[in-house]
Amino acid sequence: MIKPSLYLLAVAAGMIASAAHADPKTNFVSRCGMCHQAGGEGLAGQFPKLAGRAAAIAQAPEGRRYMARVVLNGMAGPIEVEGARVAGVMPGMAAVSDADIAEALNHALTLGKPAKPAKPFKPAEIAAVRAEGRPTMADNRELRAKLVADGVIK
Repeated sequence: MIKPSLYLLAVAAGMIASAAHADPKTNFVSRCGMCHQAGGEGLAGQFPKLAGRAAAIAQAPEGRRYMARVVLNGMAGPIEVEGARVAGVMPGMAAVSDADIAEALNHALTLGKPAKPAKPFKPAEIAAVRAEGRPTMADNRELRAKLVADGVIK
């Protein structure tokens, strides 16, 4: 028997790979909204808030690379976000086009009244990260820990 959480993850992954989009908001909501919520507010203990945080992370080149890596390859394991433990699983979206990933990330950059706007992601930026290879979810969690220690992610 499939565990309900694994079933939901499989359904979400299918939705992520097959969604068609008319605009950046629709793209974000259909690919990311199930977990991070339509407004990027996240779900306590399961999925981190993106609103107001995505643009801050995207200010640094290493933060942008991290964001693209996580969207492409996923991340699992507990992390701390704004003092709270988050233990959800982010499925990788490697089957999604570079343009659609850039578009979804660009919408995330606008959520939650960011303190400073971030430059938009371009499909070529996503393609360059994709060409680096496929880090594991654990690799991405380790990269996040480094970026937190370096002050890139707060």
